[in-house]
Amino acid sequence: MGLTARRTGRWRWASLLGATALAVTAGGALACPAGAAGADVDFATHCIPPAIAGLPPIDGTTTATVSADNTSPKVGDTVTVTYTVVEAAASNPTDLALPADIMTPTGKVALGGAQSGAVTVAGPKKNPPVPGKAAFPSFSMTGTFTVTKPGKITLAPGDYNIHTSYIMELDTPCTVTNPPAPASETITATAGTPANTRAITLGSATGDPGASVKVSGTGFTPGAAVTLAGRSGTAQTGDTASVTADGQGSFSGSLVVNDTSTTGIVAYEGGSWNADTGAGPAAYVVNVPVPPGSQKLTTTVKAGTLAMTQAGDSVALSGVDFGRGGASTGALRTVTVKDFRGGPAGWSLTGKVTDFTGPGGKIGADRLSWTPSCATKAGSPSTCTAGSAGTVGSSGATLAGTPDGTLTGGEFTVDAGLSLDVPAFTPPGAYSGVLTLTLS
Repeated sequence: MGLTARRTGRWRWASLLGATALAVTAGGALACPAGAAGADVDFATHCIPPAIAGLPPIDGTTTATVSADNTSPKVGDTVTVTYTVVEAAASNPTDLALPADIMTPTGKVALGGAQSGAVTVAGPKKNPPVPGKAAFPSFSMTGTFTVTKPGKITLAPGDYNIHTSYIMELDTPCTVTNPPAPASETITATAGTPANTRAITLGSATGDPGASVKVSGTGFTPGAAVTLAGRSGTAQTGDTASVTADGQGSFSGSLVVNDTSTTGIVAYEGGSWNADTGAGPAAYVVNVPVPPGSQKLTTTVKAGTLAMTQAGDSVALSGVDFGRGGASTGALRTVTVKDFRGGPAGWSLTGKVTDFTGPGGKIGADRLSWTPSCATKAGSPSTCTAGSAGTVGSSGATLAGTPDGTLTGGEFTVDAGLSLDVPAFTPPGAYSGVLTLTLS
């Protein structure tokens, strides 16, 4: 995480979360990392100070930016947006200095163009000290939305609220005077694989051997033949039944469950189970009678999450000489991926980098390349595959991943050799960019 604060008539504070800072020195010292974001936009804002302050509403100007972690998503993808208020229209409404880490911002990002609506965003409880009557510092908020339509989607800053927790709980809500505010970022969505909206519910989650369970489904292809089947772990049992979806893609049927090893029930179109044309498994347990003098023992294996950690958040690449240029090299901080979901989905780790900026201009993002490698911890159900060596650039590239399977998961370590091709007569100084990694 990179943090910077500078004095330009008011305090500004910015943070880069989940990013790795890359810095290269060309005849100078290491520089602070530069972040990637949409364009700064200004918009009229109406803010209402807390009643205890005894102040009238504030009609001022907010400067903000909105960025997306994926500017070329497909329909069905989840996009993370970051709303950064660079300069708030409001300020500390009291003469009392506010200590660090008492501000919690929330807000909305307005979607326009091919997709409408609002994305709820929230920020961490994090801020530098704020003197009495001083301007509020810059803050960032994040949220996600799912792309539902192809085309250009605009992202504009919306209303926001600054909540402070010090001595008492106070709110300073700020609304866009003439909504929507100017768009700060535009993403272009392309048609993807239609989302599977099929779903099933069971009339009961348990039953005796030979009992019939009611199965209801929605979101299936209208008029399609649907198979109901029992599952024992990842394998299908011999218990099956057939139903037909109505004109709205719904059905209601029943399945007789005899197999005592049954752990769930699925419904699918076609001749065999396919996650893209099916739903479930919905959990189902057969009540196995316990013989006299015996005790039935059960346990539960809980599914976890998909997460990654980094061994550090900054990399100092080797220096190059003015007039010679060439490869400025280094190694990515090791990334550890833990997939404890216990399902059929694999994962993908991608990265994209900003231009490297410095006193003499910039070094293009397309000049950074990497050579990925990936190792799988023994015993992991999945096997990690490294991405291809080549250019990273601002559009991004794959660092590593695992495929979908019947049962996936495990622990993995991901590394990469980095090389920035610095032009021979790049002006001396420190140049830095930000490499952002996304795990999905």
